[in-house]
Amino acid sequence: MPLLSGIKTDEQELSELRQITAGGGFIGLAQINSGAGDLKGNALKIAKCIKYAESVNLDMAVFSEMALTGGPIYDTIKRHPFLADESLKWLKELARLTDKTAALVGFAEPADDKNGNRYYNSVAILKNGNIERIVRKSASLQEVYNINGTKYCITIGDNFIQNSVSELKKAGAEVIINCSSSPAKLKKEELKQQLLSFTANSQNLPIVYVNQVGATDNISFDGASRAVAKDGRVIAKAKSFDEDFIIVNPLKEIGDSESLSEPDKQADNRKEFTLDYEPELEFTYKTIVQGIKDYFSKCGLKRAVLGLSGGLDSSVCAVLLADALGKENVFGISMPSKLTSKESKSDAQMLASNLGINFAELSIKPVVDTTTDCLNGLFKAAEEKWQDRYENSFTPDNIQARARAVYLWGMSNEFPSCIPIATSDKSEAYMGYATINGDMSGGFAPIADVTKTKLFALARWMNLHRASKNAIPKSVILKKPGAELAINPKTGKTLNAEDALMPYEFLDEIIWRIENKNESYKDLINAKFIYEEEYGISRQQKVEWLNKFYDRMSKALYKWSIMPPSVIINKHSINRAEYVQPITSCKINYKGHSMSVIRQILSQAGQQEAN
Repeated sequence: MPLLSGIKTDEQELSELRQITAGGGFIGLAQINSGAGDLKGNALKIAKCIKYAESVNLDMAVFSEMALTGGPIYDTIKRHPFLADESLKWLKELARLTDKTAALVGFAEPADDKNGNRYYNSVAILKNGNIERIVRKSASLQEVYNINGTKYCITIGDNFIQNSVSELKKAGAEVIINCSSSPAKLKKEELKQQLLSFTANSQNLPIVYVNQVGATDNISFDGASRAVAKDGRVIAKAKSFDEDFIIVNPLKEIGDSESLSEPDKQADNRKEFTLDYEPELEFTYKTIVQGIKDYFSKCGLKRAVLGLSGGLDSSVCAVLLADALGKENVFGISMPSKLTSKESKSDAQMLASNLGINFAELSIKPVVDTTTDCLNGLFKAAEEKWQDRYENSFTPDNIQARARAVYLWGMSNEFPSCIPIATSDKSEAYMGYATINGDMSGGFAPIADVTKTKLFALARWMNLHRASKNAIPKSVILKKPGAELAINPKTGKTLNAEDALMPYEFLDEIIWRIENKNESYKDLINAKFIYEEEYGISRQQKVEWLNKFYDRMSKALYKWSIMPPSVIINKHSINRAEYVQPITSCKINYKGHSMSVIRQILSQAGQQEAN
């Protein structure tokens, strides 16, 4: 029933819809993109949905968890508790818009209890111009709420499977309502549906699930609100990564069947590492595009400027930015040095032309030369005090990367609503293979939670599935990744990343095994890697790469902490909003010790103390 999806404005469609909903029991799933703390903007969206629900005679309009206050709000209300009081003011005025149709609105309820809580995560039941009831998020369910003749069990968040739903069913509950703000991550969609279907089927109760959509800083929400019949079947589903309003009748099992025609491709059911990323590429693309779009719009930004190296990372970022912000709002700059190849320059220009984004080329040579001359004088002065100067350092490489950042920040300072983009990926982040105030510098990092091998797959996927095909030149996808910052003394050519690190297929499998299986150094030594089986590397080589991984990772922890905001894609991430490891934990011995070695170490310590 197409009439049951989307807000209608045509009077004939409205009239037809009123005939469908005349029997009662119909609920509107109001999936809105809330801004954190944007009470005015959120309230206007809620008001529009309430008025529409009233106009088509719905029993109820249900909104997501914290829909009015916006979330995640983190520590904001602890520091600025007036926001909870303001939320209540707006809520009271929203209640005045209601008549026979109830509205379930998530908000931050003011609190100042003995435990120090400044607010409760609550849902208000608005009806007949009033706030009739307030339901707080709780580890246990206590009541059944009668709304327009149907008894509802109202839950908040993902934890309702642990709640005593069966007890409320005994009390007469007919439908479970779940107001949620469930972040979008790989693997989560299938688990979410299993949870909903299991609960509905085991309790013989239909479920109405309304989820937040949109992005807040690093966190994305995919929406995909739905109604589940009492036997666990999905009878209607809202759009993913977009605002929507769908109408269902859970007791009569009425919903928009057309919304179920396109199955989600979000699930990542991999039990072992694989280089076949196809099942998760659409989800990855949509999550990043939404993350960029919302970060810019909610921060009052409009334009992005980025360096186009002619390499994979910057090319993928350029496509994602063009799709999120519009090609006219993206400016790509090729910033060649004396080491930049002609192919890299032409690839960058071709990519910009294919995308239709703005483009310029500006050499960094003058900045590099001047900076090098100035620093050489400084270094000579410092050597009089510090006599341990490196014979070979990364200073020349980093000067080049930071010179490019100067150009990008200059652009952002000169033109309004513009920020530079950090183009580092997840594989580089683990290895610290990125320059602070260089390619890590920017106001947003779109691909920081995407590994290099997956980026290659994403580039190919976008070339096939975007409306404008093959935007990324084939030569970009075929070339070996490298920053073109230094010469490899063994080859006489510019150093590529795998020469400095290890093959990305091997590196990315290490990352996957640690993040998804929590494997130790010993586990990794004994595991059979895809790269190992395909190329038959020696155990000595494997040990060398693993040692390099842990050594570089330990030294990269401080870089993780200063990465710009980025979109979380994976169930496990090193994004600081998801994972925090002390920077000073760099002395962890990831190889571990045998009991005999530990005994020997402690024995020696005792002897030293005795002496």
